[in-house]
Amino acid sequence: MTRSLRSALSSCESLRLTAFRARRRLTVPIQVPARFLESVIGADMAEVDRVLRESLASDVALIRRIAEYIVGSGGKRLRPSLLLLTAGACGYHGRDHYTLAAVIEMIHTATLLHDDVVDDSKLRRGHATANAAFGNPASVLVGDFLYSRAFQLMVGVERMRVLAILADTTNVIAEGEVLQLMNAGNAALDERAYFDVIERKTAKLFEAAARLGAVLGDADAAREDAFRRYGMQLGTAFQIMDDVLDYSGNADVIGKSLGDDLAEGKMTLPLIRALALGNAEEVETIRHAIAGGGLTDFAPVVAALQRTGALAYAQERATDASREAARCLDGLAPSPCAETLLQLSAFAVDRRF
Repeated sequence: MTRSLRSALSSCESLRLTAFRARRRLTVPIQVPARFLESVIGADMAEVDRVLRESLASDVALIRRIAEYIVGSGGKRLRPSLLLLTAGACGYHGRDHYTLAAVIEMIHTATLLHDDVVDDSKLRRGHATANAAFGNPASVLVGDFLYSRAFQLMVGVERMRVLAILADTTNVIAEGEVLQLMNAGNAALDERAYFDVIERKTAKLFEAAARLGAVLGDADAAREDAFRRYGMQLGTAFQIMDDVLDYSGNADVIGKSLGDDLAEGKMTLPLIRALALGNAEEVETIRHAIAGGGLTDFAPVVAALQRTGALAYAQERATDASREAARCLDGLAPSPCAETLLQLSAFAVDRRF
């Protein structure tokens, strides 16, 4: 580890990172605290926030209000961080990564606005959702504004490969959202169909963020593909853990109500596993909840997930994806950005929010 990297990492974080790199296991708790991300890309993220606020300016008052509400509501900003880190790991020194990181965050936020309307969600990141605060019509239309403004920004980068990647990404995400809607209440959903949905709906944007950083850094085809696969596996791990935390997390920590997925009839990996292993009573309880029983069946559903080991199984699948993400970084030159990418792969599963 270089002297500059030692100055960026605390001794505790360095020891945890060394253990993880040596064993490629997630048995050692590894976190990516906000202060660590701040030390590596804090100034870059501040510039991304500036681009976001400037780009979301509008002479339409309601757009300004909702945009500021969204930008100020917090969140981990993982996707734009991922683009900044991969660009840094590839030695990029321009300014287009600020623009594209803002584009990634706009696309992500637009999907959240639409999702919250479709799911009738009331709480996100510990705050009222935009649809709860401003109404469904305003949220849908501002989501459309975010998409269109994102495309205006990406055109300004003047790189056809960037446009091609993001156009494909937004199309795939839309397909994933429709698939999820079609599968609502479908207790027959199997694991392969579940992974198809989350890879399209969630992991695809992680993939695009990581890949765009490599494109900006003029990485060769092999390294670009490695970052693409890293993003896909990282996004998969994060989504599976989100699905686990919906049944086992702390509502005050994760910033949303527990059981939201169940109330919305979403068949996630823990439920799929429990249906495969549960007894007749447990299977009937889960099927009833997915078909419309919702949160009235939350406690017995959680009990079934625990008895069948479904939550542990889902977490292990997330761990598999996390390890695969880490392997995609093999051969990457050491740097603070590279080390943070490695830590992110561990943080994907070792978290409470």
